[in-house]
Amino acid sequence: MNVSILNLLPIKQGGDAKDAIDAAIRLAKFAEDIDIKRYWIAEHHNMKNLASSATQLIIAHILEHTKSLRVGSGGVMLPNHSPYSIAEQYATLETLYPNRVDLGLGRAPGTDLETAAVLRRGAREMEFNMQINELMDYFNAKRAVKAYPKVDKIPPIYILGSSIYSAYVAAEFGLPYAFASHFAPRALEKAVEIYRQNFKPSPFLKAPYIIAGANVIIAQSDELAKSLATTQTQFFLNVVTGEKEYLQPPKRDNDEVFAKSGKAGAQTPHFGPIDFRQIELKNRERSVTEEMMACSFIGSKQSVKEQILEFQNRLAVDEIMAQSFIFDEKAQFDSFGALKEITDQI
Repeated sequence: MNVSILNLLPIKQGGDAKDAIDAAIRLAKFAEDIDIKRYWIAEHHNMKNLASSATQLIIAHILEHTKSLRVGSGGVMLPNHSPYSIAEQYATLETLYPNRVDLGLGRAPGTDLETAAVLRRGAREMEFNMQINELMDYFNAKRAVKAYPKVDKIPPIYILGSSIYSAYVAAEFGLPYAFASHFAPRALEKAVEIYRQNFKPSPFLKAPYIIAGANVIIAQSDELAKSLATTQTQFFLNVVTGEKEYLQPPKRDNDEVFAKSGKAGAQTPHFGPIDFRQIELKNRERSVTEEMMACSFIGSKQSVKEQILEFQNRLAVDEIMAQSFIFDEKAQFDSFGALKEITDQI
């Protein structure tokens, strides 16, 4: 079973954006050393606690500091950009680092609506599938305007999504499908079913290929892993409440995390399609936060192996893309190393 890494470049309490970027490089080198399948950078904007806004620049920086690791976007939020500019940028990356670049495409803004309006100022409103077609046309020189530098082999394209809509798009194009179950797991099983049922073989892919996002935290014991995972809980709680605190050290347990919460607004956070109105106000923060984290593998190596086997018995995905909000870098590396050992056996 393949395993890969998703990195949002979170800025830790006491650190800054440069520290987060440097940490991303160290993690990429470690990922390369243990033969991780791929390493993707997410696109988010107007988030003071994340250093991944200029995603293409971060990808180029990581490619420059590694030798063989596949690096890509998880993903480019295509409505934020001109498809022509993305074609130029990723053709350039492919020219500089051949056969090492992935192009994951999503349609969410990766930010709040006000920031999305600034990003998309003057842009034409187009359906996501039309934008994908336009992007491919530039890569394949099928329009009067060409994207240079011309590449013999375009970077592999992946469709990202957190709803069933994206499953239909990925299936129609015959492209690999990456589902954002690490923060929006509700529709995962239905989306996988739709993708498989509707998949059309293409020049890019002959059979369905599914990547499932998951939060993974592995430690020496279940108790230690659960404690380390409170950093993740605090991160997602910030998303729910609209706070943008820097990545926090772990607490004793989740009860301690939620004991001081109480700031949730009335609107759904832009990170995931969860309707606050379905949840009682007094339970809103914890309920929504726990729902966002539902696709998490947390525990000792043996416990996580059992969790992943159960997950695979239900879904049989081709790849797990792991996100790991662990405050201590060594503990994070140990967790990814343990995950690689587990997936090598599955």
